[in-house]
Amino acid sequence: MISAKKFKYSQVKNPILKSMIESAYAVQKNAYAPYSGFHIGSTILDAKGFEYTGCNVENSSYGGTVCAERVAIWKGISHNMTLPLQAVVVVSSEKDQWPPCGLCRQVMSEFCSPKTVVFFGNNRKEFKKMLFKDLLPEAFSNKFILK
Repeated sequence: MISAKKFKYSQVKNPILKSMIESAYAVQKNAYAPYSGFHIGSTILDAKGFEYTGCNVENSSYGGTVCAERVAIWKGISHNMTLPLQAVVVVSSEKDQWPPCGLCRQVMSEFCSPKTVVFFGNNRKEFKKMLFKDLLPEAFSNKFILK
């Protein structure tokens, strides 16, 4: 089993990662979560160094709910982001660090490389860091359908 590296925001020296984390916490405040009460924010970094943010948007049908990571990815795609993603940050309003859900991991597999770095943090600014390949080993990808 691959373990995630743990760290606190106060230990972050990299200005790009600091910016991504700050942006994720800022956009988290915009989450529309009247059903779960869980507010999630995300920032993605494209191959050219542009950041795109997203927050979760819930829907009473539940199936219409979209997670923060996917909102950030859709925003990046709509702004012609360059792939693959270099990094993904996800922050939770809870005491635990919430990793991307299974559906988000699958969507991320379309836009990340195995070396994309994924950070997930909590409401105390404590983080875990993993490579995408360790977050979703054996991802279903376009290699199976593009022949």
